[in-house]
Amino acid sequence: MSKELLYRIIRNPVVTEKSVTLGSDGCFVFDVLKSANKVQIKQAIETAFSVRVVEVRTSNRLGKVKRVGTSVGQRSTTKKAYIQLAPGFSIDIAQGV
Repeated sequence: MSKELLYRIIRNPVVTEKSVTLGSDGCFVFDVLKSANKVQIKQAIETAFSVRVVEVRTSNRLGKVKRVGTSVGQRSTTKKAYIQLAPGFSIDIAQGV
């Protein structure tokens, strides 16, 4: 797999109260490409941050239907990945990819 694709898989880190709490336990949350599978996500994280990944869990977030006056639209569907790192490894979210 090309390095260009690996770097496109990781969209951005999710920084919420829940994800910051999980980060103290070695679990980090990222928005990822919708078409990426767990193996590709694992390779992308290990390549970008030089860490060892133990487990990858994913979840799909369906886009909300929104109304503005009489017109109806929908937000885009996204995919989140929960990354569990091996003990002794950490990711500095402020560092970036």
